[in-house]
Amino acid sequence: MLTLTKEQQDAVRSAGRGAVRVTNPETHSEYVIVPADVFDQLVEPDDQPALTRAEQLGLLAAAGRRAGWDDPEMDVYDALDPRKK
Repeated sequence: MLTLTKEQQDAVRSAGRGAVRVTNPETHSEYVIVPADVFDQLVEPDDQPALTRAEQLGLLAAAGRRAGWDDPEMDVYDALDPRKK
């Protein structure tokens, strides 16, 4: 693991919870320094497989129910769906 230079420490401190962009002067490649907990939220752990299609659809259906899409008053919109004609 690398240790931040004083300049990088100052940049990270100034950014707070935000990201810090750094550039490799030899290759001109850009990198981003973010807090580890933020990075962990962005990256899927190897020991946790991605959701299956069925799991994704189940989560979407549950979100729709929480939003009120299963309310009987919403049935009027089903009649307006051109795919159902």
